[in-house]
Amino acid sequence: MKWFILFVFLASTLVVHWRGQVRHRFLRQLSDHSTFLAPLNVFMYLFSRVPNTPYLPVAQFPEMQALQQNWPQIREEALRLREAGGIKASNRLDDVGFNSFFKSGWKRFYLKWYDDAHPSATTLCPNTTALLRAIPSVKAAMFAELPPGSRLVRHRDPYAGSLRYHLGLQTPNSEDCYIEVDGQRYHWRDGEAVVFDETFIHYAENTTQADRVILFCDIERPLRYRWAQAVNRWFARHLLAAAAAPNEAGDRTGGINRAFHYIYQVRLVGKRLKAWDRRVYYLVKWTLFGGIAALIFLW
Repeated sequence: MKWFILFVFLASTLVVHWRGQVRHRFLRQLSDHSTFLAPLNVFMYLFSRVPNTPYLPVAQFPEMQALQQNWPQIREEALRLREAGGIKASNRLDDVGFNSFFKSGWKRFYLKWYDDAHPSATTLCPNTTALLRAIPSVKAAMFAELPPGSRLVRHRDPYAGSLRYHLGLQTPNSEDCYIEVDGQRYHWRDGEAVVFDETFIHYAENTTQADRVILFCDIERPLRYRWAQAVNRWFARHLLAAAAAPNEAGDRTGGINRAFHYIYQVRLVGKRLKAWDRRVYYLVKWTLFGGIAALIFLW
């Protein structure tokens, strides 16, 4: 049984690595968070009702039309919130999912996260949260800002149980402000929507002098069978909900983010070690990973 489990894990990692046209280096992929969820993600790909492509037609998600039809109203709330400083980076170690993005200028305001809306979102953005509440397939949503000169590095999102929806609210309307998914670029436009699979490698960049503000949603991936959908919802409810991050005091903080402050101290030690000697850093890193894998397998 242990050898079977090891085979499934390694085979799933290879599927994740070779999926698409753009890849990390293999050693980089081995330590990527998407590798830890590889068997679960391959399950999602296997039973997915949507094609295995970087971008998907927005028309396949008719429930999202209400957002596009009401985009001026959503934009009004987003821009009012931005002017008040509500769309911002976290000033605490309480957002493990997006912590690395804050360094490059990216900002966000959570509207919901695998649960009902944050109290702050209901108060400050009542119309947008009401629209989102009426669409059960939207599991998470936020306003996301990419200021002039900002860039998000190449990455895969770790969990394939959702698909990503972007609705342009205030954008440069320029080819110099874009997202690239598996080597294919999309340029945001005001009032226009796009759906893509965030488990393909992607990155974003705004090289214009204008700001970019979008509505960012995670849509539940449609699966072929009810039992498979139930598996997806169970993992989303117990795994992703634990990564909830607050906008303000009074909003819920998930268990993963409550622990992130302590986990980050280990990461800081690793950064100092890497700055001192990269060879020693990688030796320690892969020794630890190998030791953990051996303990799990030999247990």
